[in-house]
Amino acid sequence: MPGVPPFATIYDDHVKFAWRVLGRLGVARADLEDVCQEVFIVVHRRLGEFEGRSSLRTWIYGIALRCASDYRRRNARRQPPPVSVAEVAVAGSQLDDLDARDARATLERLLELLDAEKREVFVLFELEELAMAEVVAIVGCPLQTGYSRLHAARAIVAGAASRMRAKERRS
Repeated sequence: MPGVPPFATIYDDHVKFAWRVLGRLGVARADLEDVCQEVFIVVHRRLGEFEGRSSLRTWIYGIALRCASDYRRRNARRQPPPVSVAEVAVAGSQLDDLDARDARATLERLLELLDAEKREVFVLFELEELAMAEVVAIVGCPLQTGYSRLHAARAIVAGAASRMRAKERRS
């Protein structure tokens, strides 16, 4: 595996990314550490299979996506509150900026409105800024389906954001 760094370096370079992504994909705060460990157990086991067709970050995102999906399936009956995107971001950087916290809290509420398929595409494309070709490779759908999910997710988010702004103006 020429050009692939050792596992410890991969872990150090990508653990915060995986933690953030898992939170955005609906893993409960109380379960984030365990699910993040699952991600890196898979990374460690499959590192020899990494072919370099995508970046390490994209490959790890795909693993995190599957782990988050497995987590949601295992916990469908339990329905814990999802991790706060704002809390993950604030805990990582200890920002004191109230406006930034409000924006992240709003993002969290908007992401909760999306079903898993739309949320995955939206997070990958809009928040992680991956190209749609990478997004569909990770989620395993045709290109047009990816764009369709993104279009639907954007409509849901935009509509909810408009309603939230209108409600705030009335208050």
